[in-house]
Amino acid sequence: MDSVKTAYASLRAQVAQYPTEILAVSAFAVGGVSTFGGRRLYTRYFRRVQNADHLTPAMFAQKRWLKGVVTSVGDSDNFRLYHTPAFGWRWPLKVRRVPTITKDLQGQTIHVRIAGVDAPEAAHFGRPAQPYSEEALTWLRKKILGKTLYCQVIRRDQYSRVVAVVVSPPRILPGTFFSGKNLSLEMLKAGWVTTYEQAGAEYGNWGKEEYLRVEMEAKVARRGMWANGLSGESPAAYKKRHASLESETPSKSTKAKGRQRSRLQ
Repeated sequence: MDSVKTAYASLRAQVAQYPTEILAVSAFAVGGVSTFGGRRLYTRYFRRVQNADHLTPAMFAQKRWLKGVVTSVGDSDNFRLYHTPAFGWRWPLKVRRVPTITKDLQGQTIHVRIAGVDAPEAAHFGRPAQPYSEEALTWLRKKILGKTLYCQVIRRDQYSRVVAVVVSPPRILPGTFFSGKNLSLEMLKAGWVTTYEQAGAEYGNWGKEEYLRVEMEAKVARRGMWANGLSGESPAAYKKRHASLESETPSKSTKAKGRQRSRLQ
């Protein structure tokens, strides 16, 4: 006890040697650094990203990982994620909750496009649905709806969706340091998607070769949309064909109008 008192008295004597102004500035600086550090810590690990508009260029540049719960699956290769950072979302420390009412979820989710894969196209923009599009959507909903996933954000696509590498949480170890199964590879393995090979494709740490290898295994095993053979039209070929047809339509219409004018003259 005496040694503690002696040390305390010595410290007070040393501090008393400095002017009050220097001590005040030092205290202010230490407080500022602590506040700045606390704010950075909150921003990095605790602040919830409400939607894609709140993702900064730095997050994309760093390929930040976000943990969240899937609230809806609208198509066979994309879904809505409610970001659930840090802790407090699960028992026994559950103090925060994921909304379940559509009204409460408006503007509160991130629209994620699963990286590296292409699913059969559903009916969109007047185009008919591809074979197996409904089956692929049903499989994905059963797989991820209401589940927690980790998403590594890559970029925004032309539809303002966030392209992300998606993995499931590990079964035992903390998800902050370890990852579970790659969702894209699970989809390829089940035979409900093809490998996305267009410009800007992302495959995470697994690489394109692994994606193609798993796709080929599904084809050989006749899983999913390969059950009746390999001659079906791929999602990429389907989109290319319809884009070509749609680009020709205006020109045909223009020619028809030109012929009408010439007959009237």
